[in-house]
Amino acid sequence: MAGGGNAIRGSRVGAGPMGEAERGEAAPRQAVTYFCAREHRSVVTFSVEAQVPDSWDCPKCGLPASLDSDNPPPAPKIEPYKTCPAVGRVLPGLGDPQASLPARLYAGGLLCHSSASASHGSAGCRRAAGRG
Repeated sequence: MAGGGNAIRGSRVGAGPMGEAERGEAAPRQAVTYFCAREHRSVVTFSVEAQVPDSWDCPKCGLPASLDSDNPPPAPKIEPYKTCPAVGRVLPGLGDPQASLPARLYAGGLLCHSSASASHGSAGCRRAAGRG
């Protein structure tokens, strides 16, 4: 099969020799190094005119990183997710501790409806309307 006369086959739109003369001058840049608590170094390039942020998220581990290599920010403390019984234990004084959490919240005035299926802002909600 003989090749057709399609000279641009396999090339992309805008492909071709393109240098500084056609694109214009590149903006002056500065390289800034950030350090995280796991001793990762992240080099981020900013424009010279841009304001350099004091902290940056490490792309390797996601921890916060700072400009100070000797004193990187500590890793944030992650609190575990609290289950309904755990929340019930930290809410003292809301009725019988053996009662279910929705019942205790309703008795303490923190929940508008005794059933979880009703929405808080419904028209029939006396507490949301300020009548209860």
